[in-house]
Amino acid sequence: MKANLFLASAAISIFTLASCGSGTSGDNNKTATDTVKPLAPVTLVSVSPSPDFPDAQLAIKSVKADKAGKDSAKVTFDFDVQKYELKLQTTDNGTKNCNNSDKGQHIHFILDNGPYKALYEPTNDITLPNDGKEHIMVAFLSRSYHESVKNGKAAVMYHFVIDGKGNLKKLENPTTPMIIYSRPKGDYAGKDTANVLLDFYVWNCSLAADGYKVKADINNDDKASQKLTATIDKWEPHFIQNLYTGKCKVMLTLVDKDGKPAEGPQTSASRSFVLKAQ
Repeated sequence: MKANLFLASAAISIFTLASCGSGTSGDNNKTATDTVKPLAPVTLVSVSPSPDFPDAQLAIKSVKADKAGKDSAKVTFDFDVQKYELKLQTTDNGTKNCNNSDKGQHIHFILDNGPYKALYEPTNDITLPNDGKEHIMVAFLSRSYHESVKNGKAAVMYHFVIDGKGNLKKLENPTTPMIIYSRPKGDYAGKDTANVLLDFYVWNCSLAADGYKVKADINNDDKASQKLTATIDKWEPHFIQNLYTGKCKVMLTLVDKDGKPAEGPQTSASRSFVLKAQ
């Protein structure tokens, strides 16, 4: 009797192990392609028409340098804004579905094609070394959702140097074609990741199918398949769509009609930014 019970118990154990082993084997035969969907391709789409500001103007009232230390100077820029209201929300900010500043309309202040500083008052101080290095400052009016005003009178450039004694000397502005990077910039979270604004300023040139163009290289450093190279031949803002969360990068290069990089100062710029789930 005991022998029969032992044999029955052993048979049940063998059947159970065989059943479990069969299920495990089936799971191991699945490949990554059975469960992982390919990432959506990154796309560029034109931004819907924004409120126009044809009479908005930005000018420089004054620029001065004061001693800020033994080897540095504080440079103060005072701007004059006409027919454009800083700190006001652009009327269509609620329908753009992109990152919007709760502080309203502002000035993008860009030194040497670096990341811009948003100015909600028409003045800005920067501290620079007395090293004789040339600097190019570009400033332009921006809507509350960071799209630049492109009417030709809404931007200014100032080329200067701070000499070894801390004195400011104004230089002639460059006359060669240039591109000034604006957006994307910083961190984006939640719903702001759906439409990431790509915007820039062109200087001393216009864009056309048979002329200068902007090559945009867009990459997601955390997802190798997420990349796009696009050629832009109209000076207008775009939304980058389908970017997944992670560290991303945009590089803008101004190219001539033959696709060759333009020559001169500030003909390319890149910026890294981060997309977060929340």
